[in-house]
Amino acid sequence: MNQSERLALYGGKPVRAKLLPYGRQAIAEEDIQAVVNVLRSDWLTTGPNIEEFENAVAARVDAQYAVAFSSGTAALHGAVFAANLGAGDEAITSPLTFAATANCLLYQGATPVFADVCADTLTIDPNEILKRLTPRTKALLPVDYAGHPADLDAIQEIARAKNLIVIEDAAHALGATYHGKKVGSIADMTMFSFHPVKHITTGEGGIITTNRAAYYERLKLFRSHGINSDARKRNETGNWFYEMIALGYNYRLTDIGAVLGLSQLKRLDANLARRREIAAHYTRAFSGMDGIVVPHVRDHVEPAWHLYPIQVKSAKLKAPSGRAEIFKALRAENIGVNVHYIPVHLHPYYRERFGYRGGEYPIAERAYEGLISLPMFHAMTDQDVRDVVRAMEKVMGAYATA
Repeated sequence: MNQSERLALYGGKPVRAKLLPYGRQAIAEEDIQAVVNVLRSDWLTTGPNIEEFENAVAARVDAQYAVAFSSGTAALHGAVFAANLGAGDEAITSPLTFAATANCLLYQGATPVFADVCADTLTIDPNEILKRLTPRTKALLPVDYAGHPADLDAIQEIARAKNLIVIEDAAHALGATYHGKKVGSIADMTMFSFHPVKHITTGEGGIITTNRAAYYERLKLFRSHGINSDARKRNETGNWFYEMIALGYNYRLTDIGAVLGLSQLKRLDANLARRREIAAHYTRAFSGMDGIVVPHVRDHVEPAWHLYPIQVKSAKLKAPSGRAEIFKALRAENIGVNVHYIPVHLHPYYRERFGYRGGEYPIAERAYEGLISLPMFHAMTDQDVRDVVRAMEKVMGAYATA
């Protein structure tokens, strides 16, 4: 084996000289200028750009209302508050997600109950939801894993039959569609994240979209200390009076973040198109590759492709430590792979508090054991994509059993 064929993990030359991250923001000069303009304005936070950004996002996803928050986690917390969940209530969600999806329930004193995922999409399985329903179930929190919408028709049917609220964690799914409907217009409340690795960014930030005025009002109340008016409007009217009518938080997005989001939103369609192009390239390249399974897309769905998660099948490879070795080998080639996610119930906090031991959700747990997220962000160049393909061919070829 010559030097170029030998894995970098064992002394060969890496495919890339510099690490390619799994995700990264893309900031244009117009974004920078928009932020500079706000820095020179009268309002750095809770100013006019907040409402403009909210209206733009609501219009983009065909929702009537949107309320911006300082993070996606804060937005989920706000949704749980707006849904009136509290002590004694339960909500069913996926174990294969970031911890915030479940944590937001704990913040309000409610209990997260997990239901296993579908083997193909790794989104929550409606049949498993039915097994977890109790008289204390008040809400369902499906997760659009990797940008592929959950089975929303089946989930909404369960919710209607049992009078439950659906809070969709669409942190990965801005721009996705489900049976031709835009994600953000379907569930009772939908959360989008604007973290730097997402489709657009506000730095940190999140938003809840909804078609219900009552939720809209409670969300606005919650993000600003439970106070029933905002400082800018009081300033405009010359009125000093306000009242705190609920226990809220300081979860406000800044005008700096909002104007960055407004500027980025103009490029959302282009960003989505690029991610879909990269995903299609990966799928063509890897579909016939021994030892891995590429993401599955259901016919009625157009994913947003926040992630491109492959599943490594260790039994078909001569890699002594399985996924861990493939992961290390790709990182050595300077391909910045990641893993999404450690199932929430396997984290020490959840093990200790709720007594999880592993084995409760076998599909999610088996998927986790093989998951690797390949680089996926809209600023990737064609050469970046070729490098990922070349590194995968090199690594998987080295560990092939045949």
